[in-house]
Amino acid sequence: MKILILTLWCLVPIGLLAYHYGPGKQGLSLDSTSALLEEARAHATSGNPAKAIAALERALVALPKDRIHEAREIRLEIAKARMTNAGLPQAREELAALVEEINADPQAPASLRDDALASLASARFYMTYLMKLEGLPDSEWEPEIEAARQERKLLVQRATQAGNTAAATRHADDLESAIRLARMEPEELYGLAIPKQCSGCKSGKCNKPSQKPAQKPKDSRGAGAGAPMDGEGS
Repeated sequence: MKILILTLWCLVPIGLLAYHYGPGKQGLSLDSTSALLEEARAHATSGNPAKAIAALERALVALPKDRIHEAREIRLEIAKARMTNAGLPQAREELAALVEEINADPQAPASLRDDALASLASARFYMTYLMKLEGLPDSEWEPEIEAARQERKLLVQRATQAGNTAAATRHADDLESAIRLARMEPEELYGLAIPKQCSGCKSGKCNKPSQKPAQKPKDSRGAGAGAPMDGEGS
């Protein structure tokens, strides 16, 4: 009996070690990720996207490698934060890669799929805004805004089929914003407030400073009614 007890006692540290490098280690990783996500939310709420991005990136590193869907959710939030931290071009590239990855995975949640697509459409919208402000030719920005239009049209269709009236209305408003932006002349944008997603950003397509007119010309089509913003829906 003593030998059995001593044997079991000696096995206790081994069991604890196995737990630490198995479920225990994963539990600690999840706890660390959760704490970092809370930190990121606090920074985002207080209007500090740079610190939010840093916390999200640490959370992504701490997350167990098998948590694929959660990792994609964190990557999506990182890209969204970049869009408000003068990182629009990088966010646009990250979102395009993420959407492609999600579309290739039949197990990806529909909510994540649509959220990522809506974010990509918004990034394309603001990239178009930047390129127009920079005076780039139509051939540069037209493919981007047309892609955004098609993506928002698809989101309207999906939301309608799912019976989500609120989402369908929101995506329809965003679709109309993309159509308005495509029709606007660069001069019509110069007198408007630059969207926060575009502030401090450059499209990376042009190194020349944009040539802005001294005064915003008047337009009889009612363009002065407001910027073609897509709101907070996407």
